[in-house]
Amino acid sequence: MSVTGYAVLLLALAASLYAAIAYFTGARGRHPKLIQSARGSLLVAGGLVTLSVIILLIALLTRNFELSYVASYTSRNTPLAYVISALWAGNDGSMLFWAWFVAIFAVAVVLQRRDRNRELVPYASGIIMIVQAFFLLIIIAAANPFESLSVAPADGRGLNPMLENPGMILHPPALLAGYVALTVPFAFAIAAMLSNRIGNDWLGAVRRWALAAWLLLGIGNIIGAWWAYVELGWGGYWAWDPVENAGLMPWLVITAFLHSSMLQRRKGMFKVWTMVMVILAFSLSVFGTYINRSGVLSSVHTYGESAMGPFFLVFLIIIIIGSLGLLYYRKNSLKSEAEVEVLVSRESTFLLNNILLVGATAIVFIGTVFPGISEAIRGVRIEVGRTFFDRVNGPVFLAIILLAGLCTLIGWRSVSAGKFLRNLIWPAVIAAVLGIVLFILGVRAGYAIIGGFICGLAFFAILYRWFQEAKENRGLFRGGRARYGGYIVHLAIVIMAVGIIGSSVYDISRDVSLKPGEAADIGGYRLVYRDLSLTEEPDKQVVSATLDVYRGDKLFTTVKPEKYFHRSFEQPVSEVAIHTGPLEDLYVILAGWDESNNASFTLLVNPLVLWLWVGGGIFLIGGILAFWPERRRAASPEEAPAEEPVDDEIEKRVRQLRQARGGRCPECGTPFQPGDKFCSKCGADLRKVKKS
Repeated sequence: MSVTGYAVLLLALAASLYAAIAYFTGARGRHPKLIQSARGSLLVAGGLVTLSVIILLIALLTRNFELSYVASYTSRNTPLAYVISALWAGNDGSMLFWAWFVAIFAVAVVLQRRDRNRELVPYASGIIMIVQAFFLLIIIAAANPFESLSVAPADGRGLNPMLENPGMILHPPALLAGYVALTVPFAFAIAAMLSNRIGNDWLGAVRRWALAAWLLLGIGNIIGAWWAYVELGWGGYWAWDPVENAGLMPWLVITAFLHSSMLQRRKGMFKVWTMVMVILAFSLSVFGTYINRSGVLSSVHTYGESAMGPFFLVFLIIIIIGSLGLLYYRKNSLKSEAEVEVLVSRESTFLLNNILLVGATAIVFIGTVFPGISEAIRGVRIEVGRTFFDRVNGPVFLAIILLAGLCTLIGWRSVSAGKFLRNLIWPAVIAAVLGIVLFILGVRAGYAIIGGFICGLAFFAILYRWFQEAKENRGLFRGGRARYGGYIVHLAIVIMAVGIIGSSVYDISRDVSLKPGEAADIGGYRLVYRDLSLTEEPDKQVVSATLDVYRGDKLFTTVKPEKYFHRSFEQPVSEVAIHTGPLEDLYVILAGWDESNNASFTLLVNPLVLWLWVGGGIFLIGGILAFWPERRRAASPEEAPAEEPVDDEIEKRVRQLRQARGGRCPECGTPFQPGDKFCSKCGADLRKVKKS
């Protein structure tokens, strides 16, 4: 199995390299047969990588401890779900998993775009094959999951106990898939510049891929935060760890890309900005993989030092220099067709929003790499703590949330100050009332009051605009599934921000030592320590403490924090006890004990944490709604000439525009007046409609 798996990887590398060379040669020389040959080689490479994954998965399921990777991450007592997740638990397996995703997405691109973007697809496929060949080369040279042991052990070491959590099944695959999905927009962006087809065709080809990457990275980060909260036993969910930051930065940048690409497709604006965002997002995904596997930055999430670091560093330098060089070469073709002419317009808010997103990314990047830079220059490692990130990024993220709300009240191109204020007044009044209520309830922290007002203003502004459009379109979701999916996502982010503000400003913690029968108070709770117990299980010892929780004189609940001592791992694992409510979480950690069963605990009260996870669920719903394709009906023969079929709904609206003095926008149905050049709501070019 070891030799077979390695041989399959070698064949996959050869097929990937041939496909890349054949694609570029065929595209430049316009040789259809060579391109067809490259396409076949791409499919073969995808099949070979899939076969290698199947071989490794069979080895894991059959507990083939002859393979070093299998012996390191499984044992005979490992549950089936975690045996499967061992596929991406280790450095070598996760690299194979990454290469597999590249192969799957490459096959999807050539099958999806079989008859469209014929000039772009060969170049884009060639770029994807280069990326695939790079990862296969690393696997073969420095991260071979099929390496065999000279003597197979009777049992494996098993999965790290901290990884035995449902988050292990969902979090790494989501993040890895998000990282890899960024390859497709990057490949089409480079293809557009290589072929000098820098219009909107490449944006149409990558929109859903960018949305998929954005959604997967977002959900992956949220699941990772939940996993840290329930498993690591420190009471928090985000520590600005380098690997956490590595997952956040490309998400921020691809969010900026999605906004700027809308302006490019509608107005021909921000072409350079859009291209740079794609390059930066992919570069940050490679950078995140570099710091995760090179050991240059310390993190509880990294795989540790490996021989992969130099490979990734060289690859990253090639990507940045090559992409920016090509961008400079095509700078004349990337000139915008329009400029931001009015300060109060949706274009200006999109531009400001993107500047803030990129600014936040730059802050996170500097804070992440600063310890490594300081150590390299001065020989002293200066860590950047959570306080820096919170103080600097907090106001930036609040400004982004505020813009997300205000942007929905501003039309495309321009809006009168009076109309904007009329739209703003009700959301502002409700947000102000909400702030007063919070003050009456005892909220005194300035950051919480300001943050609550901004979140309330953004939340009710989005709802106000949504219901206005629903009234005009006679339906809550009529008029554009992607737009309403975006509204839901923005609402979800506001809800998550409320959870973050509440849990950051008003969290309470206390360390206590108790004898059986003694009690401790925290945040209105009274915890009575009952006893301590020890349980023997096949693979571990479990020490469990029982505490009764009272609110006043009434028994509220019983919690049981635990410590696991696994026989294959020296480090104990905390299993925290969490009682979750809509207003706050009671979080109890068993810190230690003595022979007399006296125990020490860390007690925390974390307000509003539940709304972070609720917002994450709503984010997923909105993201899927925005990603899911619109259903389009074909034109009937009666409504369109047979030789040139057109969409019946568009034809109907064009006839209305021709017959009316003024009319309604064909994109969103908003009324417009004679002389209007652009739709006040969606920004559609009404001049083109009239000419048609």
